Formats: sequence, C-alpha cells, structure tokens
Amino acid sequence: MSAMSYKGYHARVEFSAEDGVFAGRLAGIGDIITFEGESVTELKAAFEEAVDDYLATCAEIGKAPQKPYSGKVMFRLSPEVHARASVAAELEGVSLNQWAEAALNDAAGKALAG
Repeated sequence: MSAMSYKGYHARVEFSAEDGVFAGRLAGIGDIITFEGESVTELKAAFEEAVDDYLATCAEIGKAPQKPYSGKVMFRLSPEVHARASVAAELEGVSLNQWAEAALNDAAGKALAG
C-alpha cells in the first residue's frame, strides 16, 4: 500500500495481483472517487484526472467539493495514555492540544513520506 497527493487530495493505492493493476481511492472525503492504472505513470495520470474530474463535476452541479477535515478531532484514550501525554506536554511547556498536534503531524509526515 502507498499514498499519493494532488491538489490537496490524498489517495490510498494498492496493487491488485488478480487484476494486474494499481487501484486507488481518494481518502478523507465521503464521496467515493476511484481510479486505476497498469503502470505508475498511468496510475498518476488517472489519479490527477480523477481529482480534476471530481472538481469539475462539483462545479458543474453547483456543489462545493469536499475538502478533507475541519481541524476538530475527538479521541478516546485510556487514562494511562492520557496522563502520560498530559505530563509530556507539560514538561515541554505546551498545551496537550499543541503537543498532540505536533505528535500527529510528525507521525503523519513519516507515513505520507514513505
């Protein structure tokens, strides 16, 4: 599995050995947008075309395209993890929200880079 990015949209990509194609789906939005290609070049072109088509279709029908994420996140944590994270944030001199944002940003950056 791998990920791709274009115009602020991201996609999850997998290889289907059965079909002999790379298949992808936009991540982070409710609308289902898929694409596929037999090579990396075809896959990249199909991904960009899918995003461009999605944006064009939304414009044609007068619908605002979904953009991923509002910035508000609710987590359920064990009390132990909550306590450790709170202490770590306090020791770094930041709020728990600031600490969690930095930790999530670091982890997401590593996941999207590789």
